[in-house]
Amino acid sequence: MLGANHISVRCADGITRMGRIKGKIKKRLWIREGDLLIVVPWSFQDEKCDIFYRYTRPQVDWLQRNGHLNL
Repeated sequence: MLGANHISVRCADGITRMGRIKGKIKKRLWIREGDLLIVVPWSFQDEKCDIFYRYTRPQVDWLQRNGHLNL
């Protein structure tokens, strides 16, 4: 966590981006270290992104077991 609604995110393409937690999910979801996130990079600044959803560790395990996710 970087403060306010910003978080440092390490993406699958190897780039570490500064993510912004959208207001819609800011109060609904608690993001912790180790959670899998769905992010969308900004089109005009590649080093920043918006966070849309998060998966917890049990959800990631279920997705891997059922073949929906390959990490």
